[in-house]
Amino acid sequence: MHTARNESSGDAEAVIQAGTVHGGINLFGRTGPAPPPPRQLPLDTTLFVNREQTLTRLDAALPADGATVAAGGLSMTVAAIAGAPGIGKTALAVHWAHRVRQWFADGDLYVDMRGYGPGPALEVGQALDTFLRALHVPAEQIPTDTEGRAALYRSVLNGKRVLIVVDNVSTVGQVRSLLPATPTCMAIITSRNRLSGLVAREGASRMTLDVLSPKEAIALLSDSIGGDRVSAEPHATAELARRCAYLPLALRIIGERIANTPHATLADFVADLALVDHQLDALMVDDDELSDVRAVFSWSYQALPDETARFFRLLGLHAGADISSAAAASITGVSLPRARALLDQLCAAHLVQNPARDRYLFHDLLRAYALERVQVEETVEEQRLARRRAYSWYLWMAEEGRRVILPYSHAIALPPADPEIPIAPPGSVAGAMTWFEQERLNLLDSIRQADELGDHDIAWQLPVVSDGFFELKSYWADWRDVHLTGLRAARSAASRLGEAANLRCLGDAYWRLEERETALDCYRQGVDASRDVGDHWVEGFCLRGQGLIHEELGQLAEALNLYGQAREVFRHHGITRGEGMSLLSLGNCHRTRGHLSTAIAHYREAVTILDGINDRWSVAWVSYPLGLAYQQTGQLEEALKQHQMALEIFRKFDDRRCEGLTLAALGDTFRTTGRHDDAVRCWQQALQILDPLGDPRADSIRRLIKRVDGAEEA
Repeated sequence: MHTARNESSGDAEAVIQAGTVHGGINLFGRTGPAPPPPRQLPLDTTLFVNREQTLTRLDAALPADGATVAAGGLSMTVAAIAGAPGIGKTALAVHWAHRVRQWFADGDLYVDMRGYGPGPALEVGQALDTFLRALHVPAEQIPTDTEGRAALYRSVLNGKRVLIVVDNVSTVGQVRSLLPATPTCMAIITSRNRLSGLVAREGASRMTLDVLSPKEAIALLSDSIGGDRVSAEPHATAELARRCAYLPLALRIIGERIANTPHATLADFVADLALVDHQLDALMVDDDELSDVRAVFSWSYQALPDETARFFRLLGLHAGADISSAAAASITGVSLPRARALLDQLCAAHLVQNPARDRYLFHDLLRAYALERVQVEETVEEQRLARRRAYSWYLWMAEEGRRVILPYSHAIALPPADPEIPIAPPGSVAGAMTWFEQERLNLLDSIRQADELGDHDIAWQLPVVSDGFFELKSYWADWRDVHLTGLRAARSAASRLGEAANLRCLGDAYWRLEERETALDCYRQGVDASRDVGDHWVEGFCLRGQGLIHEELGQLAEALNLYGQAREVFRHHGITRGEGMSLLSLGNCHRTRGHLSTAIAHYREAVTILDGINDRWSVAWVSYPLGLAYQQTGQLEEALKQHQMALEIFRKFDDRRCEGLTLAALGDTFRTTGRHDDAVRCWQQALQILDPLGDPRADSIRRLIKRVDGAEEA
């Protein structure tokens, strides 16, 4: 068991484990009832025009039953829904998925690949990572490469009934790895692209949506504004449908506007739209995706109160695909209660969607329109300040989460938060982890956008304060990539502190990815940068990080030298926990060399230091190897005492892997003392924990149990 490299903490609500196979930090839950199947579909639309022909084709594409599969049915079922923007692809896919979700007993998965938004599309590896976690694969068992994730994904789905909805796909390459390879699963894909490659190679059933028929468009308007008004002005209704280009998105927006204006005639609305359309003719350009709907958007936008209109357009500056009410308040510069009220207004007008509790998003076309308006109506400086307010909210919320989750981790000086920005510190580790998980993609997008637009201070600080989350949740590739961006931004900002902090994090990330030479180079550069700015926390942990790699490579003399240097830095500058962790590393190195009395002395000193700052979790981390050292010297009562204490603490923190390893060690000691029943009991408990986690030590424990059982039978 590797030693913990970085700072970590936890409570009974969540588990934080550091230093597993490659020194990472992971969360585990206790073994208990089977977790519920994932149910990720967004809310079904309330207004849906039948599209009976397409729904019938989708019904026909449902996977075969078990008997048909056994007789040699299709290898998989893929339905691709193609069509122009705003035509209702997502609404159709989600509506049909809700109709049949009970058929898929093992769950439904949903992901927006963001193929047509203003920012970068979601990477295939990120989507696979999200799906595997939703399917309850432990984070540490998820491969770091896309091919490995795709293979594991197919294996997990084998024999299950799962519905997969992959929305907003731009290319075949963006979706191919997300397809199941089992005939009882089904994938529904939406795209503006025809995805011909899927039809040719995977045999996908393609359904190309056209605009609504005039009859369907009028039916959708009738649902919104009432049949009486439609019947009273049939010609005006038909003209409204035509001016909406028979697109469901535009029809819903205009329908909501008309429904809220009961005393105006439909002919009045036709005249207003015609005027707006005429005014916008001069703005038309080739390949303008807003050309069919700009008049409807502009007409609805112009009807908004000034405050609401500005709120709408400023939301278009947000880096991520979705946004919370607090982030919306920050970017628009209004209070949180006011932001919630304005979001409700925009949702009622169908200008913003509310797919989940406190999550809001634009349709791609509406986001493009909001950006168009903000660039016309706000100065460059006003746009910059709005983005900075959003960055500040993410930065300070991440910092508050870091303080709760990892109180001993690296703290950097941050610019003061605007007092008007609604910062709400999480009340628990679980609350902080939930926030980070919800905002992960927004954090990634904010870091990217800040770097691209020259806000380099934010682009290096945000990776540092959110570092622990990416490691804790095993988002390995994201962890590395945010710090590569952070390092580049720090150099652009000429911040040596930013370089030092991101280099230390990069060293950790590359070590976890088993790129040891790159990790060593980052740690060495981190030492130099930290010494330039006097950041002794980074200096000490970069030295210790190098030591851990040299120890892993069997270069124990060099490792001892580096651990000693790290200890001196921590001790000289009063970084107590760093000193305790360095003593732990020194003890491990001496134990490996067979210098057991020296190892025990270092462990005991580490326990005293860590106990002095009430860092109980780290005390357990030292007690575990201390018990092993006592075991090796034949001091079995002391070994039992240390391992029983470690076990109690690991259970308190719900640290499952460490609990399993400690139980295995207790079993070894019990066997040595002749208490075979106690040994088998501990090994069996260890096996129940380590086997589901895929720990390689499970096999050796299984052999021990068989050996003892066989000896007793003989």
